[in-house]
Amino acid sequence: MGLDEIINQCKKNNSKAQAQLYQLFAKKFYGVCLKYSSNYADAEDNLQDGFLIIFGKIEQYNFKGSFEGWAKRIVINNALQKFKGVRYMEVINDNIPDEEVEIDVENISIDYLMQIIHELPDQYRLVFSLYVLDGYSHKEVSEMLKISTGTTKSNLARARAILKDKIDAYSTIKIKSSAK
Repeated sequence: MGLDEIINQCKKNNSKAQAQLYQLFAKKFYGVCLKYSSNYADAEDNLQDGFLIIFGKIEQYNFKGSFEGWAKRIVINNALQKFKGVRYMEVINDNIPDEEVEIDVENISIDYLMQIIHELPDQYRLVFSLYVLDGYSHKEVSEMLKISTGTTKSNLARARAILKDKIDAYSTIKIKSSAK
C-alpha cells in the first residue's frame, strides 16, 4: 500500500493503516522530538502525542505538499507547546558574539554533536534546532516560540558559542590523548 492509500485509510480510522503510518515515520519523528525535548522520556511522550494529533487532524491533509513536512510541523509544534509562554525564552545575558561563530564539526562524531546540542539550555537548543537543523527562518522561529527575532538571533549566537567552546575543548582533549 502506497503512502497516499495509507493516508486515505487513516482518514477512515483504519487502525492497520495508522500502524503502518506510525512505522513509516516514528523513527524519523522521534529524532525530531529528541531535538525539542529535555530527555528521552519526554521525547517518547511528544512522539506519541504528536501521532495522536496527526491522526486527529489527518482529515485536514489535502495531498498538497509533502505529507512528511505537514506531519513534522505538527510534531514540532506539539513538542514546543510545553515552552509556550515560558519567560525564560528571553535573553539570559548580554555576552553576544559580535560575529557569527563558525563551528568545526569535522573531527567529532554525530553522537557527540547531538549530545552537546541536547545539553544546551532549552531556549538555545530550541532556537538552534529550529533554525539550523530544521531550516526555519528567524521570523518563523520567533512566531513559533512567541519571542522577538532579536531574541532568536541572540539565542542562536549564544548556542553556537557554547557549542564551539565544547567542541574546541573536546578537540583539545582528543589531541592530547592521541599524542600520548
